[in-house]
Amino acid sequence: MKFPRSSAATTLCVIALSGCALGPDYRRPQLELPAAYSESYKAADEALRNDWWTLYNDATLNTLVTEALKQSADIKIAVAQVEEAQALLGQATAGNFPEIDLGGNASRSRVSTIAATPIPANAPTIRDDRRVALSTSFELDFWGKLRRASEAARAQVLASTYGRDVVTLTLVSTTTQAYFALRSLDAQLTVLENSLRAREESLEVAQSRAAAGLTSDLDVNQAVGARADIASQLNEFGRQRTIALHLLALLTLNAKLELSRGNLQSLPIPPAPPAGLPSDLLDRRPDIRAAEQNLIAANAQIGVAKAALFPTLSLTGNIGGQSAALENLLDSGGRIWTAGFGLALPIFDAGRNLAKLEQIEARQRQSLFAYQKVVAIAFREVADAITNVNQSATIEADLQVRVNAARNSLELAQLRYASGYSGYLDVLDAQRTVNDAELALVRNRQSRLGYSLEFMKVLGGGWVPTPAVKN
Repeated sequence: MKFPRSSAATTLCVIALSGCALGPDYRRPQLELPAAYSESYKAADEALRNDWWTLYNDATLNTLVTEALKQSADIKIAVAQVEEAQALLGQATAGNFPEIDLGGNASRSRVSTIAATPIPANAPTIRDDRRVALSTSFELDFWGKLRRASEAARAQVLASTYGRDVVTLTLVSTTTQAYFALRSLDAQLTVLENSLRAREESLEVAQSRAAAGLTSDLDVNQAVGARADIASQLNEFGRQRTIALHLLALLTLNAKLELSRGNLQSLPIPPAPPAGLPSDLLDRRPDIRAAEQNLIAANAQIGVAKAALFPTLSLTGNIGGQSAALENLLDSGGRIWTAGFGLALPIFDAGRNLAKLEQIEARQRQSLFAYQKVVAIAFREVADAITNVNQSATIEADLQVRVNAARNSLELAQLRYASGYSGYLDVLDAQRTVNDAELALVRNRQSRLGYSLEFMKVLGGGWVPTPAVKN
């Protein structure tokens, strides 16, 4: 039984459009996630913006982060990678549509009059030929190869986008941490400068007492050594501040960057993000989302590899005109057309396509394990961050008590030494205790700021609460 042409074409289109896509459909892997973190934290009542670093209320920090984001070569590379992935998606999507080309040629030829097959007597020996035609070719996506390729390319675009977000988050975090280190060194330099003035005053007291015969030169030498110790620490911390400034200059690509001394204590501890379940990380952290998109892409590539084991179906055709003279090239008598259907079935390839499929499946398993690893690391980082935020706040209160007690002890030691009730060694010990306690308090403040920053980073940056579901 013969089908009409229109019925045959319709049937072919239905077959092509209804073909199933080979390969597994993606489903998010089932992970054993804890119901809650082992340690709670005090959450904020409001959401954190994406520009969360502005919560530290420091105009200098805001400027440094803005410049780092604008100048960073890593950001520019990540943006270019997103653009490359988008172009690859455009190429993959274009495979779902026919390709139409316009071709033309002109030729002039002469035939032999003494060949084995003679030409008619009245036929010209010199001939002109002009030809112009639109040609097309279209692969029928019966096995879903093109759809899977588009699916993989789309996932790669998203993976590149999330990868750019990872680079941005890391850059902002690095810049902010470097700024905290700089301000911590400023505060420590202030502590050491105060200690130096106290040591110089103690040296003057020791020299006066030695001159009056109330004590020996031992106290003077001890006071000189104590002052020199603080002076050397000042030089070392000054060196470290210069190195920290160099890092900020590199991050902002500003070789002439100069920052005056600042106050670490003026930087507030921002509120922690709203409390949530561990599963929120799967949709919050850009590194997890990038790993999942890589898994989706690898999963889709399995379908592309499987389709290579099946026949390739394609349609070809052209339409145009052909004549000896250019002026009647498009006349009805010169019209030409062809239509064709192609089928290519791999018969023997020495196992090449099967090996390719096995390679893609192994790559998909690698992506799966990489995804699971990123998720596991993320949960550990959040648990660590919660502990650090909570404990650093408790430690700060204890260190403040230590500083107050050390200052009181120093005051008493100085009074006892001036009254001759104790030796200068007690004063030196009290001065060292105050110096160490004040430096420890400053460093813990830096750590607490850094932990608050790290907490926001491991939760994916800014935080927008999930809208309440209306009944």
